[in-house]
Amino acid sequence: MATAITEKFSRLFINVRQVPQLMAPLSPSTVSSSEVPKVFWKPYIHTGYRPVQQTWCYYFSTLFQQHNEAINVWTHLVAALILLLRFQQLSQRVDFGQDLHAQPLLIIIVASITYLTFSTLAHLLQAKSEFWHYSFFFMDYVGVAIYQYGSALGHYYYAIEPSWHEKIKGFYMPAAVLLAWLSCAGSCYAKYRYHQSARLLSRLCQELPSGLAYMLDISPVVHRIYTAPHSERADPALLYHKCQVLFFLIGAFFFSHPYPEKWFPGKCHFFGQSHQIFHVCLVLCTLAQIEAVVLDYESRRQIYSTLQGDLAHNFSALCLFTVTCSVLTAAYMARKVKNKLSFKEE
Repeated sequence: MATAITEKFSRLFINVRQVPQLMAPLSPSTVSSSEVPKVFWKPYIHTGYRPVQQTWCYYFSTLFQQHNEAINVWTHLVAALILLLRFQQLSQRVDFGQDLHAQPLLIIIVASITYLTFSTLAHLLQAKSEFWHYSFFFMDYVGVAIYQYGSALGHYYYAIEPSWHEKIKGFYMPAAVLLAWLSCAGSCYAKYRYHQSARLLSRLCQELPSGLAYMLDISPVVHRIYTAPHSERADPALLYHKCQVLFFLIGAFFFSHPYPEKWFPGKCHFFGQSHQIFHVCLVLCTLAQIEAVVLDYESRRQIYSTLQGDLAHNFSALCLFTVTCSVLTAAYMARKVKNKLSFKEE
């Protein structure tokens, strides 16, 4: 009997020793670029990649691990949480359900939270496989398109001056919808069709529609900044608008140019990448933009209620149309990726 008890304790001790091994992540360490498919490669980033084909739990757990996407994940995750808190605060004094003129404000806040959330998920989970890498970034581009429309609407509805409204009211919102969709479609196509070997074509497909969209979307703000009388230049909303323009332009530079990792190859695997700087600048741009739009909503009601009338429902419908077109485009491109990968495996 003593022997049997001893054997039971021995087996129990062995099982207890195995528990840490069973609970440990499948691949807790990062790998080099040579150990992941080429589609995951980033210029001048040679290590810090997460291994592919792990469990979903593993990729969610990397939220708290060091890898070359960690900063990208946390910058947009924290910003999304900040905006959720800001939305909760605004809902206590803004009647989003009954105030017709609050609908565009609701759209730009939800659009901002959406793009930040989609970006967080894309950078966190895209390492699962080649298919999911494409699919999550297609979802990210949908978020960007929604945010572009929300920005265009917020600027057109609240920030615009009557003189500029008179010049662009016939085409501004339809053009904003078209360019937001083209931005999504161009980014999806560039991701699907090109890689680092065709960087010029990739940038043309992705950055040209986005650049045109930004030029249109920001035009009411730029016009207001340059035409504001001296007595209004201390307006806090105007200051926030200037900040959002500055942060966006700085972010656009780092989005388009791989600095500082190009200056310090091999030194920016985890921290200091251009895309990380772009994320920080875009977050600051979005936060400044939301504050500017909120101030405009509160202080310019007499202006925008006269200019916009009862068109808020129409703009909400255009938002739904933009979302639908972008989602269908991303789903179509994901199917093309799936077919392409299946053909490659055969």
